Amino acid sequence: MDNTRRTKAFIGAMILAALATAGFAASASHTLHGLFALAVLALAAVTSRMKVKLPGIDGNMSVNLPFLLTAVVNLSAVEAVLITCAATAVQCWPRKNAKFNPQQMTFNLSMMAFATASASLIFHTESLNLALWHSSTFALVLATITLFLGQTVPVAGIVAASEGKSVAHVWYSVAQLSFPYYVVGAGVTTMVQAMSAHLGWGLALAVFPAMYAIHRSYRLYFNAMAESLRPEMLVRTASAGA
Repeated sequence: MDNTRRTKAFIGAMILAALATAGFAASASHTLHGLFALAVLALAAVTSRMKVKLPGIDGNMSVNLPFLLTAVVNLSAVEAVLITCAATAVQCWPRKNAKFNPQQMTFNLSMMAFATASASLIFHTESLNLALWHSSTFALVLATITLFLGQTVPVAGIVAASEGKSVAHVWYSVAQLSFPYYVVGAGVTTMVQAMSAHLGWGLALAVFPAMYAIHRSYRLYFNAMAESLRPEMLVRTASAGA
């Protein structure tokens, strides 16, 4: 099977997984949250355009994770999935004069819906929360890990299928670059939860400036990393052409 057929088969499997997981999560959804959901949606959409290019692979990362985790923790599964899909569509929408890629958009929406629905199911599982002695912090850690694996494993899979690379090698590269950000995202979400309990969710969502600062830091770091990798890539290109 060539790379194109493998890629299409992988995307098809991702769509089915997203539909099954999101459908099951929707059946277990709880109360809708109106204005809070709209506020999280707006912030997730805005921060989704604050993205950085991951060096060494064809992919990027946005800084909307704390708002996606906030949706998973505080909202119903339906709201969380809808917010995530809307933010993903904004993130993946091409900039001016860039070509729209429907296949890429379909994969990204399916992958994010699957990851978010899975994280929501993990966090809101009552039996799991009881087993963890009502520890919402540990449940958040599990939800973050679920979101991390639900995003990075499919990304590694689609890159491996389309470029003929090793899934394990690609996943390690993606995980190594993105894992620290998931740790930061979980920490920011924990602070949002604490602020919400005492000061109200409106003030808690004022973490937007912090996410902008994180975006700037990651952008400078990844740009420096890309510059350091460029001589190595030039040597590989010259060797291949020799």
